[in-house]
Amino acid sequence: MSVALAPPKLRRLNAKLASKWSNVGAGFLPFADAATADMPLSRLLRLSLFQVTVGMAAVLLIGTLNRVMIVELGVPAWLVAGMVSLPLVAAPFRAVVGFRSDNHRSVLGWKRVPYLWGGTMLQFGGLAIMPFALILLSGDSNAPVFVGQAAAAFAFLLVGAGLHTTQTVGLALATDLSPPEKHPKVVALLCMMLLLGMVFSALLFGLLLARFSELRLIQVIQGASVATIVLNAAALWKQEPRRPSDTAHDRVRPSFRQSWAEFDRAGDARRRLVALGFGTVAFSMQDILLEPYGGQVLHLPVGATTAFTALLAVGGLAGFGLAARLLATTPARRGTDPYRLACSGAVAGLFAFAALLFAAPLQSTALFATGVSLIGFGAGLFAHCTLTAAMGMAGAGQIGLALGIWGAVQASAAGVAVAGGGLVRDGVALFAGRGVFGATLADAATGYGVVYTIEIGLLFATIIAAGPLVRSPAPCRPAHPNLAVT
Repeated sequence: MSVALAPPKLRRLNAKLASKWSNVGAGFLPFADAATADMPLSRLLRLSLFQVTVGMAAVLLIGTLNRVMIVELGVPAWLVAGMVSLPLVAAPFRAVVGFRSDNHRSVLGWKRVPYLWGGTMLQFGGLAIMPFALILLSGDSNAPVFVGQAAAAFAFLLVGAGLHTTQTVGLALATDLSPPEKHPKVVALLCMMLLLGMVFSALLFGLLLARFSELRLIQVIQGASVATIVLNAAALWKQEPRRPSDTAHDRVRPSFRQSWAEFDRAGDARRRLVALGFGTVAFSMQDILLEPYGGQVLHLPVGATTAFTALLAVGGLAGFGLAARLLATTPARRGTDPYRLACSGAVAGLFAFAALLFAAPLQSTALFATGVSLIGFGAGLFAHCTLTAAMGMAGAGQIGLALGIWGAVQASAAGVAVAGGGLVRDGVALFAGRGVFGATLADAATGYGVVYTIEIGLLFATIIAAGPLVRSPAPCRPAHPNLAVT
């Protein structure tokens, strides 16, 4: 081959290889083609940074501070549990936040930005108060003990209110900026960023606090508060276009009661929420029990159970990716019905919890690993599909309300499930240890087995609740004569 002919052939070969690699990338990362000409991937990734700060706050509250307050600071476990559950108080108000962001009045023309920034300030405020509350809790002051407890509880409440506000409005803004056919892939990307934020934050906090001291903990929390401001500011910078006509003070706005009634008149709205609640509880009861189960029943070391928790996250990412691919609508085909796919996630959960139940008598680490992976996969599939369905069922000018209602049900159900799972396991274990259920069940696995069995029953209830939603798609929503379209 002559030198003169080499460059054109190489250029054609490079172009062909680049095209192939682009297709491979889109195949393995279904959310990678969520971008559009108006919403390029770089802008979408920047917007998704708000999910990173939400994941960071969740890890700090539920993981790091939970352990530090009980072990290092000697705070009673019941008090810590109460503080950790305080963010759930703000969860039901996500519907109100979403509604208000749909109908915000502003001369600047922004609907979502004020609430995103307000949620960021709440997160920052809670994290700014928390170090001083921990100083009071440690006893290194002359203040009464209850002052430190009240300050810590207030800080937890602020962070919870902030992350619920930020997540609700951030999802609504992402929906506003992307076309409907891209919503499944946008959801996959946002869910992935939440998981990555949790994983990287947990690793970073563990590394920074390897040599624990009260001063080091305060520095870590202060760093998290600064990171929240910086990342959320970068996320919302120049994202929402200004539309003063949509936020004008003289524009007629529906009341929350009217909007709720309009939402409730949508096809099977209550059944959708019931299915979401059942499914979320079913996949969440074991959240704080998987690692103890592996250690106490299967006698696995700490490193192994931690690796299985990472396996749970990998399963979740696989569920998100598959849902994004199957739900996407293309010119060649119509996307899969979200509730049909959500039921498939519930079926995966049935096999997952059955594997966990059989892992104990068989002492099988492989069965345990399979169950953990399937729990992550099924939960990711179910969460993605129900969130995508919530986006699709929103009426004109109601996307914030729809996502707020979804978030309120999902967060409240998850919180109740985690608390309920721990109580059921401890209660059953107490009676089993006393021989109430007989010598055969006087075993550490009994309490866990009851929780997993309840979750299997709830998954069947989820399939029953969601079944009619698969058979009959929601009808077109009639425009309400008293509601203005924004």
